[in-house]
Parts: sequence; structure tokens; C-alpha cells
Amino acid sequence: MSDRGLPARLLLGLAALTATAVAVVGGLALRPPGLLAVGLAAVVTACLAGGVARESGAESGAPADARTPLDAAWRTGVATIGVLLFLSGTAALGGPVLTVLAGAVLAVGGLGLWLLHAGRPPRRNAVPAPPSSGRVAPAAGPRPGAGAQPAEARATVTFSPPVATLSTAALGREWLSTSTALGGRLEPATRQSVVRRREEVLDELERRDPEGFARWLADGALGSDPAGYLREGPAAGTDAAA
Repeated sequence: MSDRGLPARLLLGLAALTATAVAVVGGLALRPPGLLAVGLAAVVTACLAGGVARESGAESGAPADARTPLDAAWRTGVATIGVLLFLSGTAALGGPVLTVLAGAVLAVGGLGLWLLHAGRPPRRNAVPAPPSSGRVAPAAGPRPGAGAQPAEARATVTFSPPVATLSTAALGREWLSTSTALGGRLEPATRQSVVRRREEVLDELERRDPEGFARWLADGALGSDPAGYLREGPAAGTDAAA
């Protein structure tokens, strides 16, 4: 333990002992009405200090703590009693002049302590951030159970072999399936391929049975199966006689 602070501690202890003795003399010198006035002054200052501490905590956004206003209240009350009894003791021992000097010393000392306390930055119980491991959190994927929106859905159209190798019934089914595909949301490239496929189906149907194809168009039943209007014609590359 260092001895450099020992003289200061001795002086502070001596000053505290002297002030306590003077306060005791002041308390003995006061009559009951004077002691009652000291108690009332302590209660008033304690209430004021507690209210100021509570309002300061609310404005700073700190978590509510009932001990802070209570501590400020009782400390201020005790300090008020000590100061008033000390001044009463100086008046009883040295008269008005010594009381004024003691009051001035106490006022200057109190102001200095307040300035020192106000100049200190408030302590904050900062929680250190966890050390970074250098890993980047993966991007959040789609929520489980969330279906694709209609605007985001991409229809996949699977076509059969070339139309020339299909039967008339298969061409009719092809026409109906492509009609259903065009009714949904498709990407531009997919929509163009569907349109081209339908053109190929129409050309093949007209080649196999021009009269039946014309009846189908005349009835305006473009949403129906054209195979019902056409006779089963031969596919390309096959022998009609066979």
C-alpha cells in the first residue's frame, strides 16, 4: 500500500472529526423548534433530490431503478442535516462571523464537487459485441410452405415428337394442351414456341383433311378438339394404302 495518500487521508479524517464535533455542538445548542426546522429542511431537500433523480433517469432513457431516487434522497437529507448542524455549531462557538465564513467555505466546496461530478462522463455498462468469426450468414431462402406467386411461376411446356408423326387424335390433344398453356403466365420465349407449335398442328390437320378442317373452323369451335371433325389421315412418311 502506498504511503503518498496517507497524509491526505489523515487530514480528511481530522476534518471529518472536527466537523462532526462542531455539528454535535450545534445540535446541543439548538432548541426543539430548531431541531424540528432542521428535520423539515432535510425532508424537503430529500424529496427534491429524489424527484430530480427520477426525472433525470426518465429523460436519459435509462432503465427504471427505484434505488437511484432513494439513494439521492437519503444522501441529500443526511447532508442537509449535517450542514445545518455544522452551521449551528459554528454560530454557537464563534458567532455570526465564523458562521458566515463556514457557510462560504461549504458553498464553495459543494460547488466544486458538483462541477467535478458534472464534468465526468456517465458510466455505461456497455456489453462488448461478440467477436466476429469471419463467417457470413447465408441469405435467407424462401419460406417453407410458401407457394410460388402466379407472376413468378414459370410454366414448363413439354411437346411431343414432330406433328407429322402423330395421329389425328394426338394432334387434337396437342391443340387442347397448348390452349391451356397459353391461358397461363409464360415467358415471352416460351409463349412464342407454343404459338409456333400450334401453327404446325394447324398445318398438319389441314394437310390430312382439308374438308374436316374447314368444318371445324366454320363452326368456330377453336377451343374444342379438332379431331372430332377430321377423319384419321395418314401421318407423314407412311403409306396410305397400308
